[in-house]
Amino acid sequence: MPLLVTAALCSIIHSVDLQPVKQPTSSRLIPIPVELAPRSLQATFRNVTPSDNPPSDTLLGSCPSVPVALTDSDFGNGQYILQAGFAQGESLGATYAVPADQFPIKIDVMEVLFATSNATQETTTEWSVTVWDGTPAQGIQVAHFESDNSILPHLVMPPGSSGIIISVSVDPNDPDQIYIYNESEMNMFSIAFTVEQHNSPGSPCITSPPTSSNAFPCTDTSGLQFPNENWIQAVSGSFCICGTGWMTFQDFPSLCTPSGDWVMRSSYTPVNCNNDPAACCFSDNSCTDLSPQECAVFGGTSQSAGTTCASYSCGSGNGACCVPSTGACVEFDQTTCEVVGGTHMGEGTSCASTTCFPEGACCLIDGTCIGPVSDDDCLAVGGAFMGDSTSCSTTSCPQPIGACCGSGWCLDLTNDDCTAVGGAWQGMQTFCSDSSICDSDCPEDLDGDGVVNVNDILAIVGSWGSSNSNNDLDGSGIVDTGDLLAVIGTWGPCE
Repeated sequence: MPLLVTAALCSIIHSVDLQPVKQPTSSRLIPIPVELAPRSLQATFRNVTPSDNPPSDTLLGSCPSVPVALTDSDFGNGQYILQAGFAQGESLGATYAVPADQFPIKIDVMEVLFATSNATQETTTEWSVTVWDGTPAQGIQVAHFESDNSILPHLVMPPGSSGIIISVSVDPNDPDQIYIYNESEMNMFSIAFTVEQHNSPGSPCITSPPTSSNAFPCTDTSGLQFPNENWIQAVSGSFCICGTGWMTFQDFPSLCTPSGDWVMRSSYTPVNCNNDPAACCFSDNSCTDLSPQECAVFGGTSQSAGTTCASYSCGSGNGACCVPSTGACVEFDQTTCEVVGGTHMGEGTSCASTTCFPEGACCLIDGTCIGPVSDDDCLAVGGAFMGDSTSCSTTSCPQPIGACCGSGWCLDLTNDDCTAVGGAWQGMQTFCSDSSICDSDCPEDLDGDGVVNVNDILAIVGSWGSSNSNNDLDGSGIVDTGDLLAVIGTWGPCE
């Protein structure tokens, strides 16, 4: 498949909110446990140039898609390990075995989880995805796509702790699909995601990409189950002790190897799973009932399973037509559909199996939920669409993070968590990275609760005789009677 913008890609980017737990001792890859709750943001990419030879695999609708993964994660709520230190130019990959009799196969989707932990700025990561027939080290490369922020978006994540599930697939109506024919004779395929450009790369094997300004891939928490199927392509450098090039986790030095499987997954569809006869259309719009394999041999286009020439009219173009002005669905050919201002969903589709105008819950940036609304309307107000038929009554929207000021400390927390620890929340999209965020016009309010009271006296007493700069209100260099009198003199609510 040519690596051109005419290759129609569907990229679904799922957002997740992460809460940092703790940071273990540093190593080549720095594992940081994180707790996540997923949400999703969709962006669809379609081919705008019609093909003279439409795809001959419409039979794929009758073939079950086969999900494959090394991780036991379901990409849902739970704990993950962020692999900080993953360098610019490095790749994470996975190899999946396929029964020989299922080839050729079409790759349906490729997914990976990236995350940030306590980032102090918005991060942008340029990434790519590659597919091999066989393994990354010995297989045959069959596809490669890079984010360009036009066809495929870069990975952009806000300050704080959050995560993104990148899910890449080819539009099923595009003639250029990702097919694997087992030419490697390995009975397997591999996918890999590469960090083409970090937000702040650091120096390979000398200074790790700073956790405060970069996104990194994740592994699961259940332990490494597939050391020979998880891959990493390590960068080279003068002080890189872990080796370079493609290596499995089995071959990677133990000092450098993650303790779990990459949080990646894929799915594929066998092309030849259906041998039942179906309507086979030829270029002159003639029709013969043939198996999909026979239809392909004779140069025809096999239609959906269960169709017959007795009821199917080749070339009619009839399919589901979604009409925005009325919200209705009718079954028209493409020309008629366009005349009435509708959107044609493809020949052979039906209104019974088509959701024209999906609506669901929409999570706003302030943590509230509206809906049901359409995906487009949700995006228009800066929200995250939670999926068709979802409801606010059963949806838990991520709460915004903001600076929480306490006595001598600042943490990026939700409003509820800030209240629970006795801090003063500064509002959403405020961050402790702003050194002045906790400055107060009421310095005697030492615990930041908005009131000068007995708690502030106790803070003075607790640091009596010390040089604690926070509690040395009169600047004498020591916490003493002068500071106690300053608290008593401003007793009451801060103005």
